[in-house]
Amino acid sequence: MTKIISGFSKLTKEKKIQWLSENYFSSQPEIINTIKQYWNADEKLQQLHDDFIENTISNFYLPYGVAPNFVINGENYVIPMVVEESSVVAAASLVAKFWSTRGGFTAEVISTTKIGQVHFMYKGDKETLSSYFNNQKENLYKATASITKNMEKRGGGILDIELVDKTDKLADYYQLHVTFETKDSMGANFINSCLEAIAKAFRRDDIEIIMSILSNYVPECVVKSEVSCKIEDLGGENPQKFAERFKQAVEIASIEPYRAVTHNKGIMNGIDAVVLATGNDFRAIEAGAHAYATKDGSYSSLTHCEIDNGIFRFWIEVPLALGTVGGLTALHPMAKLSLDMLQKPSAPELMQIIATAGLAQNFAALRALTTNGIQEGHMKMHLMNILNQLHATNEEKEEMVAYFKDKTVSHSAVVERFNELRKVNG
Repeated sequence: MTKIISGFSKLTKEKKIQWLSENYFSSQPEIINTIKQYWNADEKLQQLHDDFIENTISNFYLPYGVAPNFVINGENYVIPMVVEESSVVAAASLVAKFWSTRGGFTAEVISTTKIGQVHFMYKGDKETLSSYFNNQKENLYKATASITKNMEKRGGGILDIELVDKTDKLADYYQLHVTFETKDSMGANFINSCLEAIAKAFRRDDIEIIMSILSNYVPECVVKSEVSCKIEDLGGENPQKFAERFKQAVEIASIEPYRAVTHNKGIMNGIDAVVLATGNDFRAIEAGAHAYATKDGSYSSLTHCEIDNGIFRFWIEVPLALGTVGGLTALHPMAKLSLDMLQKPSAPELMQIIATAGLAQNFAALRALTTNGIQEGHMKMHLMNILNQLHATNEEKEEMVAYFKDKTVSHSAVVERFNELRKVNG
């Protein structure tokens, strides 16, 4: 029996669920109940969520936590984080408190330029094309006037339009490379609308427009965040040794791609969590950050470390194209709450906050890796996850945590010990 369906998007939510139940769900009553449990009791709020995407049948919740005690450029912040991975929020919180007594984080926006391109094919004479572009350039700006009017009032707009010859990479391939300033909006719709207007004005019979689209690679929309202190202020039994091992760990991630990927993934644990909490596009941020990690020819660490004259310094430079107005930031109630918690930052301020979250996460991971190892904290959370699956009581959890304090945590070992505990306690 075929399961292909026509007109699915036109069905009501109830009808969609009914069709799924009849064709794909194994335990229908339980699954339908689960789907409806995650509906919001407020019908207006649920409708808002339903309208975010197509074919909505329910909501998928992720934990929303907060990491307090961040001091960035002398200002105190509590940073909201949406993430499902164990220990991310705890690690960020611990590091924030650690650096709050050592001068806090210092952050600065290096640049905020964003990029879009009109990709086209042209088989004619290059000089003729160059002459046509130069003659048309003013008209290309004029073609976007109605779109850029409001953005220009806020200090943004199109910064430049360049003709780029890419025929050495692909036969007959050229670009109009356009740079933008979008102020507090991420600007995706604005940029794409401008590009389409530019493409339409530039088109002629011997120019074949292939596509017009923004780039999520934004190497000129970069923010830096750093921490530094005297080595002896790092604390611990041997702060000099810790600083040296920490620096070596960063250097390994700088030259070894296998390590760098995991290293940067940990950074993105912190960055993505705040990007999600503020209603921004974490997929665009991920793509841009990882592309930036290859800017010197091979995949490398996004963070850097140095020890100089007894000073330990650790910093990150990362591209972050973010918005604090428009899109989900204006629609999702929790995104608005997050921005309010962050004291209603501008886009550049949000860049600094999110880069700092990434730096804090990386510091936490490297500190664990170069001292006790990262598994100690992970295994504690792993144990609790297993105990939650077994529906352990609080008393049983306490006994199990005490038992596994100096033992290796594995699913089979936990289940075996838990069953023994239940037998003893009747």
